[in-house]
Amino acid sequence: MNKKNIIITLICLLISIIFGVIAKDLIVGGTILATGLLCAYFASEGKRINYILGFINYLLMGYVALNNNLFRIFFFYIFLFAPLQINGYLSWKKNLDDDKNVKVREFTLKNSIIITLSCIIGSFVLGYLLSLIPGQRLAFMDASSNCINLCGVILMILRFKESWWLWLVNNIIDLMIWIITVADKGSGSIMMLLVSIGYLLINIYGVIKWNKEAKKDN
Repeated sequence: MNKKNIIITLICLLISIIFGVIAKDLIVGGTILATGLLCAYFASEGKRINYILGFINYLLMGYVALNNNLFRIFFFYIFLFAPLQINGYLSWKKNLDDDKNVKVREFTLKNSIIITLSCIIGSFVLGYLLSLIPGQRLAFMDASSNCINLCGVILMILRFKESWWLWLVNNIIDLMIWIITVADKGSGSIMMLLVSIGYLLINIYGVIKWNKEAKKDN
C-alpha cells in the first residue's frame, strides 16, 4: 500500500477503536465500523481488497440486523451481498489497469431508466412482502435500502461509476433506519449509525473520484 492508504487505514482503525470503546461494542461494532469504512474507501480507490473487507462487513451487519428484527437486511447481507463480494473480487481481477486499479465505465440513458424503474418497483414489491412478516420493522424503508444497495453492489461489480450515486441515496435511507433504531435503543444500533455516517462521507469522495476516473478511462 502507498503512504496515503496506510494513513487512511490507521485513521479508520483508530476511529473504530475509539467509538467501539465509547459504545461498549468494540468486538462486533468496532469491526463493523472498521471494515465498513475501509471497504468503502478502497472501493473508491478501485482496489480489490474492498471485496474482502466487504465480505466480513456484510456477515457482521447481518448478525446485527437479525438481532434487531430487520429480517430482509439479514437475508440480503448473508445470502446475497456477502457472496456477491466473491464475485466482485474475481470480476475486478479481469479489468485492472497498469496501476492495478479497476477500469471505470459510464451509464447510457437506457441503463439509467432500467435501474431507476428496477429500484422503485423492487422496493414497493419487497416492502409489501416484508410488511406481511410478523415483527418486521420499517418494512418499506428496509426494502428500499436493500433494493438500492443491491443495484449499487451489482453496478460496482460491473464497474459503473453510477453505483456511487445509488449508494448516496441508499445511505440517506440507512441513516433514517438507524437513527430510528438508535432512538428505540436497538442492539448494536449506535455503531451501525456511525458506519452509515462514515459511508456518507466516503460515498461523496467515491462520486468525485470515479467521475474523474471515468473521464480518463473513456
